[in-house]
Amino acid sequence: MTKGLRLRSLSFHGPVRTPALIEFGPGLNVIYGASNTGKSFIVNTIDFMLGGRGPVRDIPERIGYAEVLLAVETLSGDEFTIRRSVEGGAFRVYDGLYGATLPGGDGRTLAEQHSDRNDDNLSAFLLKQLDLSGRRIRRNKRGDTNSLSFRNVARLLIVDEEEIIQQRSPLSDGNVIADTPNTATFKLLLTGVDDSALQAAQPKSPEEQTRGAQLELLDQLIDDYRRQVKELAGPREELEDQLGRLDETMSAQGEQLAITEAEYRDYSIRRRDVAKKLEDGRNRLGEVTALLDRFTLLEAHYRSDIARLQAIVEAGSLFGALSDATCPLCGSAPEHHRLADDCDGNVDRVVEASRAEMAKIELRQTELAATITDLRKEAVAFERRLPTLEQSIQSLSSEIDRVVAPNLRQLRTSYKSLADKGGEVREALAIHRGLQDLEDRKAQLEKEDETVSGGANSSDVDLSTTIADKFATVVLEILTAWHFPDIQRVHFDTKLRDLVINGKNRTSYGKGLRAITQAAFTIGLMEYCRRNDTPHPGFTVLDSPLLSYKAPEGNDDDLRGTDLKDRFYTYLSAMPQNRQVLVIENTDPPADVQQLPQAIKFSGSPGAARIGFFPPQARS
Repeated sequence: MTKGLRLRSLSFHGPVRTPALIEFGPGLNVIYGASNTGKSFIVNTIDFMLGGRGPVRDIPERIGYAEVLLAVETLSGDEFTIRRSVEGGAFRVYDGLYGATLPGGDGRTLAEQHSDRNDDNLSAFLLKQLDLSGRRIRRNKRGDTNSLSFRNVARLLIVDEEEIIQQRSPLSDGNVIADTPNTATFKLLLTGVDDSALQAAQPKSPEEQTRGAQLELLDQLIDDYRRQVKELAGPREELEDQLGRLDETMSAQGEQLAITEAEYRDYSIRRRDVAKKLEDGRNRLGEVTALLDRFTLLEAHYRSDIARLQAIVEAGSLFGALSDATCPLCGSAPEHHRLADDCDGNVDRVVEASRAEMAKIELRQTELAATITDLRKEAVAFERRLPTLEQSIQSLSSEIDRVVAPNLRQLRTSYKSLADKGGEVREALAIHRGLQDLEDRKAQLEKEDETVSGGANSSDVDLSTTIADKFATVVLEILTAWHFPDIQRVHFDTKLRDLVINGKNRTSYGKGLRAITQAAFTIGLMEYCRRNDTPHPGFTVLDSPLLSYKAPEGNDDDLRGTDLKDRFYTYLSAMPQNRQVLVIENTDPPADVQQLPQAIKFSGSPGAARIGFFPPQARS
């Protein structure tokens, strides 16, 4: 019986969370619907559970989940479940299929890193299920070989939404050094023949051994950097474009922020000026009020003094009307009385002095009355003005608190977010630069290695033209069945390690047609291996192969006016049960496909049959 694997379910589990579970069956499986509902997350997690480096991509819905289960069955009927922490690390494997519940016991522990020295790792376990244990693939031009890892095979099965549109060969992951082992793995699947018989050109010298150790270390570092690029950074071109757009937006935001800050300062200065005027006015009104109180008391004193002097004048007048008599002050008889020489009892002089003093006090009283009148006018003016100033302050404060300050806070927050995002993008670009530096260093070491060994060209792995043509014929059959526009011929170029369609390199098409032809390449590989009984896991995972129906790059890349989508699903629906395809799409499949039990819609809307991969309670 043909060896192969079939994915049965993927689930997340946490101590206080309802399990997030999705089940798969043989043949076609379709997960479609709204964006940001966990569809691509499923693709990433399947790759993670088949040996990809951890941790699982961090999304808000994943909070509270600690473990992942991937249930798998072989085509011969064996069943097992792979268990792993969301943080990565080693695996545990259990007999039987588990999804809604966690398996009991400890299971069998398998390391995450492939090793050809023992079988206690997931890669060796999975390869054993496919009769691929102990196979070797060519590593470089000189003829050195590596033990086949399941990760070499997995990249030909699982194509995520970024990889499916890349402008490079499906056998390339962007690392030139990996082209040789990738092509060697492709050849192994097509022919069933590995590179165990391949002999290195000559024994390694100490210098070459040192280079070999350096290359192994660089491989590990590059692998870590590539994982960071995949999980954190994204494509370099998109990051550079994003950084340019961020800089433009920050420049515009900076100008608006400067305007708003100037407006805020203007309002604040105006409010401060009005507040100072109000404070000065209140202080002056207090002073005027105090002065009026004092001047009112002084005016009472003036009235009292005038009344006293008036009494003296009136008394003197009455005293002068009396007949002559002995002076009551000096005792002199009238005829001997000399007021100017020896007596203070000169009534006339006293009356005159009192009248003079009265005149002075009346003058001061007049001046005081004028001052009091002026002060009262000033007080009335302040009493009228101060409420206007208070109202002005309230108006300015209200405008600042209601409009200016919120706008300023929003702009500052937005600008800070843009600055933080710009920092993240620059950090991501730094990861790309670090990766490029490591790859350049490795390429230089490989070049030195190849110069010494005089090996063959890396693209010239021993893949016969006959096999390449047979594979291209299968792809042509698939594209024809899908009604690919004007399809006439397909050729596999062994130097490019890619398809040439109607005489045009596959990478020269728009991203929508690159996606559908990448899908044809991946499914064609599985179909070829099944027809020719060569090793293949028997399943593929494709994320967004029908991109031309959602975001074409132009008229030549737009398939919306064709029936390719219908033919695509018709072909996949008719596949034999020993093949399994998982399609992730944003666009809805045809109505008949939507009715299939293995077609699941993620609506993204509460109340629908299924909102997304994670249950609603985990999304709150």
